[in-house]
Amino acid sequence: MNDSSWGAPPQAGYWGPSDQGPVQGAAPAGPAYDAHYAQQTRPMPIVSDVPEHGGDQDDDQGTARPGGPLFRDEPFHDQPGRDEPYRDQNPSAQPYAAVPQNPEPMPDAPQPAQPQPPQKKSAGRDLGAAIGVGVGLGVVIIASLFVVKAVFVGVVVIAVVVGLWELTKRLEERKGIKAPLVPLAIGGAAMVVAGYARGAEGAWIAMALTALAVLVWRMTEPPEGYLKDVTAGLFAAFYVPFLATFVTMMLAADDGAWRVLVFLILTVVSDTGAYAVGWRFGRKKLAPRISPGKTREGLLGAVAFAMAAGALCVQFLIEDGTWWQGLLLGLAVAVSATLGDLGESMIKRDLGIKDMGTLLPGHGGIMDRLDSLLPTAPVVWLLLVIFVGSG
Repeated sequence: MNDSSWGAPPQAGYWGPSDQGPVQGAAPAGPAYDAHYAQQTRPMPIVSDVPEHGGDQDDDQGTARPGGPLFRDEPFHDQPGRDEPYRDQNPSAQPYAAVPQNPEPMPDAPQPAQPQPPQKKSAGRDLGAAIGVGVGLGVVIIASLFVVKAVFVGVVVIAVVVGLWELTKRLEERKGIKAPLVPLAIGGAAMVVAGYARGAEGAWIAMALTALAVLVWRMTEPPEGYLKDVTAGLFAAFYVPFLATFVTMMLAADDGAWRVLVFLILTVVSDTGAYAVGWRFGRKKLAPRISPGKTREGLLGAVAFAMAAGALCVQFLIEDGTWWQGLLLGLAVAVSATLGDLGESMIKRDLGIKDMGTLLPGHGGIMDRLDSLLPTAPVVWLLLVIFVGSG
């Protein structure tokens, strides 16, 4: 090894010294030392190619030995103490012999990340339990609907009372609002029965009396929070029992059982179409701030499914009904059911909950099943009255 082998690379056109001496203008050869270490570096002595004692022998008698270290961190073995000045000026430098012979192995290079298999979409609920509960509820509703109408009215009353209990319970737990449950439950049951017996007039009278009962009932407690409690009570009275009254008003017609069945079929088909199409093709969010899971493609699926079902149901199940009336009815149901679902999603987001209850496995609570039915009931009742009369 010579000096040029570990110094700066030669410049273009310079290939070291020649037999004629140094080339004019050539770059000097030598180690890439700075001025600070230049004074501490001894020149490399010339070593003869053939040792004086001949052959490749282990002894070094007669051979020329370098008078200094080949590297700056190598100590002067032949002259103890020579490396002390350098060590004093560079306390961090270590002698060559101090370098560990078995250095720790370098850590393995990071392996490239393996591509993850695409995850399947999840429905987010126990689909088996949801289907089982849905079929069970359908059997109970249809059986009560076509056996004795009064039994179906009782089913509606039970659903209304349980829904009121869920709503008022969540309001108290999450917001500290104490809507009076007793007058709401009694008045709600009265509204449903009055709507079946006396029509819209009876429903409005029962609604007014229920509101008055809520105001008076709350007066028995301290005035703090009175306004928010009675406001929540009036909202609950309108949202659950009053809207449910339109179902029993449909039932009161001569073909009331078939009208209610069409109402239930269209609402369920709309929800099913929205779920199926949105789950498979949904990309664009419908209302991400309210319900991130709902998509515009799902809404189109709800409209398509409901209009097709509406044309068939009104044509074959409603007396004097036509297919084009079913198309309009299906469109209206898809819109009202979607708005009802978004409305309850807004309430649950405000309350910070996912479901209103846990009574129905795979579905949540009663209110989680009534969310699209309640606002759709007055729409179907009104359009059927317009298309085929009150019956």
